[in-house]
Amino acid sequence: MSRFKVLFKSTAVRLSALYILLFAICAATLVFYVTAMSERLLTGQIRDAVRQEVEQVQRAYDTGGMNLLLRMMERRARQPGANLYVIAGPSGDILAGNVASVQPGVFEEIGWTSAPFAYQRYTDSGIERRHKAIANIFVLDNGLRILIGRDLGDPERFRLLVRQALMVALAIMGLGAIIIWFGIGRNALKRIDRMSDASKKIMAGDLSQRLPVGGSGDEFDRLSMSLNTMLERIEKLNEGLRQVSDNIAHDLKTPLTRLRNKAADALDIADGEARRSALEGIISESDQLIRTFNALLMISRVEAGSVAAEMSPVELSAIVSDSAELYEPAAEEAGLGLSSSIEPDVEVQGNRELIGQAIFNLLDNAIKYSSDTEGAGKVSLKLARRPDGICLSVADHGPGVPADRRDDVVKRFVRLDESRSKPGTGLGLSLVEAVMELHNGRLELSDTDPDKPEQRGLTVSMIFPAKAA
Repeated sequence: MSRFKVLFKSTAVRLSALYILLFAICAATLVFYVTAMSERLLTGQIRDAVRQEVEQVQRAYDTGGMNLLLRMMERRARQPGANLYVIAGPSGDILAGNVASVQPGVFEEIGWTSAPFAYQRYTDSGIERRHKAIANIFVLDNGLRILIGRDLGDPERFRLLVRQALMVALAIMGLGAIIIWFGIGRNALKRIDRMSDASKKIMAGDLSQRLPVGGSGDEFDRLSMSLNTMLERIEKLNEGLRQVSDNIAHDLKTPLTRLRNKAADALDIADGEARRSALEGIISESDQLIRTFNALLMISRVEAGSVAAEMSPVELSAIVSDSAELYEPAAEEAGLGLSSSIEPDVEVQGNRELIGQAIFNLLDNAIKYSSDTEGAGKVSLKLARRPDGICLSVADHGPGVPADRRDDVVKRFVRLDESRSKPGTGLGLSLVEAVMELHNGRLELSDTDPDKPEQRGLTVSMIFPAKAA
């Protein structure tokens, strides 16, 4: 009993039982309806046949009298599958016919019997068991009663046959349901158990666990893949959170200490102008810290998807063109040229502000790291459609990034300039990568000129998905 209770806790078993019950009810209703209609149809045909017999017998009596009537009834009573033919006296006693006895009271009715009645036939071996029949009774001029009827065995056999078919169908369906449950349902339950075990480990804190995927592509696999994608994102966010915590403790400790020292030194400065200069330095350091925290907040918002609802069709060509125009003076001031190649009428589904901020970060990095490289020449900004999507790239001819460090530079607070001689927070590429993930795109880093080790440069490409175009 406990085993059945456990089974019926399964949704699959409950649904199977419900479908079987529903099918049984529908099948039974259909069978009873079809049986009733078929029985009514057969009974109507029997009535028509008996009515025709009555008319013929009455014509025979009218034409040839009692002798012709007896000969006709005797001849027809001997035929295979004959109707019921009975001649009875005024009191209801059977005088002749192919029926041994009829239910009492039948001959008291004239016309069609109000309900099926019981009778017994003659056979070679004696008298048969009781049968059911309907009949039409009429009275002759001499007071004799004539009964012409038809056995109801055919409708009863039909009803029995249909009900047997129903029982067989239900038995086959029940057996099939059991086989399907053992073949498919138990496998589904095992998969659910494996998913439950993995979920328990995940809830215990092991986010590296993944729900099993069988490879069949059914609803369980789709659910597992969706949850695994969610777990990967949660794990990445948790890892980013841990990394940010460590980086904040490590990278912000120095500027905060420097800020405190400057504030302490400013207290000891008596000269007004010198104190003002010291306070301005403190404000500058504070602004840099605020920018760092603003960048962190922006990355967190983007990674959390809180700006996803702000997506709309944006003209990427116009954003890139405006960015090139805005940064051209900054590039000239750094002794660099800024060239652009922008394909017109390129549109994506995205967030205009975030895309613009990502382009600003790339241009700012390209100008900053190319300005100290002799003969760096120019920074290139390019927008073009590709077979794999829409590519927006910023290329410089600075020192570049070694291939084994490209995964590191997109992490928060990571800077290849270990001396921190250049301004910045180490969050620029982290924000760009977060923006591309939000737009279902990707970030690619490659050498601008691999043949020049000292000026290999860096090309950063933002690849937007083609379907977003």
